[in-house]
Amino acid sequence: MITVRHFAASAEAAGTHAEAFAAATVGELRAMLLAAHGPAMERVLRQASLLADGRRVEADAAALIDGTTVDVLPPFAGG
Repeated sequence: MITVRHFAASAEAAGTHAEAFAAATVGELRAMLLAAHGPAMERVLRQASLLADGRRVEADAAALIDGTTVDVLPPFAGG
């Protein structure tokens, strides 16, 4: 399972700060997030950075290993 941690607008769209999905790739995970949370999550994912165990991942084909933690980080304002 992949643990997804949501922050800021992502947590608001998901209605939770953490959840788990059985995804093998970043693309599968994106699709599962969209299916679970709809248009609000789509808006977030267009601008968010995804970090898999602290490393930014962008390519949908990027593999996710069981036990990975993915952070969904929307752009933050402020300084």
